[in-house]
Amino acid sequence: MALEQYPSPKLSAHFESIKPSAIRIAGIEFAARQKRERATNQPVTEAIGTHIGNVSLPMHPAMQARVREIGQPGEAFADGVVRYTSTVGEEETQRAFLNVIAASGFDTTGLYVQVTDGGSDAMELMILGCCGPAGTSEKPLLMLDPGYTNYPSLGKRLGRGTVSVNRELQTDGEFALPDLSEIERVIEREKPGALVVIPYDNPTGQFMDQQTLEELARLCVKHNLWLVSDEAYRELQYTGQPTSSVWGITEEAVPGITGRRMSIETGSKVWNGCGVHIGALVTDNARFHEQSVAEGTVTLCANAFSQHVFGALANESREALNAWFQRQRDYYAPMMTTLTRDLRTMLPGVIVSQPQASIYSVVDVRDIAKPGFNANDFVLWCAREGSAIIQTARGDVQMTLLVSTMPGFYSIKPGEANPGVTQMRIAYVETPEKMALVPELFTRLFKKYEVQRGDAK
Repeated sequence: MALEQYPSPKLSAHFESIKPSAIRIAGIEFAARQKRERATNQPVTEAIGTHIGNVSLPMHPAMQARVREIGQPGEAFADGVVRYTSTVGEEETQRAFLNVIAASGFDTTGLYVQVTDGGSDAMELMILGCCGPAGTSEKPLLMLDPGYTNYPSLGKRLGRGTVSVNRELQTDGEFALPDLSEIERVIEREKPGALVVIPYDNPTGQFMDQQTLEELARLCVKHNLWLVSDEAYRELQYTGQPTSSVWGITEEAVPGITGRRMSIETGSKVWNGCGVHIGALVTDNARFHEQSVAEGTVTLCANAFSQHVFGALANESREALNAWFQRQRDYYAPMMTTLTRDLRTMLPGVIVSQPQASIYSVVDVRDIAKPGFNANDFVLWCAREGSAIIQTARGDVQMTLLVSTMPGFYSIKPGEANPGVTQMRIAYVETPEKMALVPELFTRLFKKYEVQRGDAK
């Protein structure tokens, strides 16, 4: 019997509906393009990849040393045996996460650490612990949009809902935080289980100071919500203000805050260990921690090698860690300031978010694009066919630019306009030399795309 006579098993409704992340789609499409170019003997286009926060800097020296030592005589895994660790994580790795929090000046007394496979695993456990039940809109996750795409994506995977309050990108590049009264109205209407904040924000590059965190914390106490702070980029802020953190909110400042706080931690960003993929869920609530570890037993444990590598930071002094923080700030700050300035100069009328924190900028072309511009279409065009000849130290090079499309960073209800339709996110993850080419490359690609789009009409 012919194979085609047998029907293929059906995918689940979830799998049928899912699309690649807004962060990853450009890279997927560009890889397919390069494959086509090679197969047809065309010139292979190069790309500057600013679509994903895949940091290209070396890891912290102590972590590098651990990598080199793995398997060596007298060192970890020398006998070739790699066993499961406990679900909560190795004791040294837990201490490492507490040590880096303490290095920022925060008291870690009474904090519980669960080591996870990257920050995403910690996000998933948090959503399971704060929101639900599955398949209903009860206790959704409240976010400040635009927000990191993994939260609504994981919510969808887990059958948990997300709701949001929008921040508006103003023409001066500042993201305006909604009034507390507006956030409170959403809380009263939607009855969320937790509020997620990202003080060193992905995707906006906005910095949320300690006073703002405390104002939001008071709302969480008043309405009995968990306060979740995603601190993947803690210490990467360029305003000169003090470091902010959920762990800087004291009981004196916000009575009742104790026992409702948690932070998402990761070795990916500040420590440049993206591929190490190690994270943690830290909380001051013993019961939440106990149940989170119970849920974590389903996936057994975090990667043993990665735990060992990140565990090196448990032994670093506060002074050494603060020197590391400063080196990271000194690297990113000039690059962000220069790109923002140059892009505004080369493309008058473009809106670029202020370089305050993290490693991202949002670019909005709403005031200069022709009607009907769609960021998704532009990003895919750049990945699939767009190019410009750019002069580099190696001579003229055919290049394109990979950026993230912003509509997926907004949790928009059906029928609502999506502010992200004219916005793109740029990640400062390429070398300074390559990042210096981004303003010209973006400008030329945008103008070329707009001409072609006009011709098509």
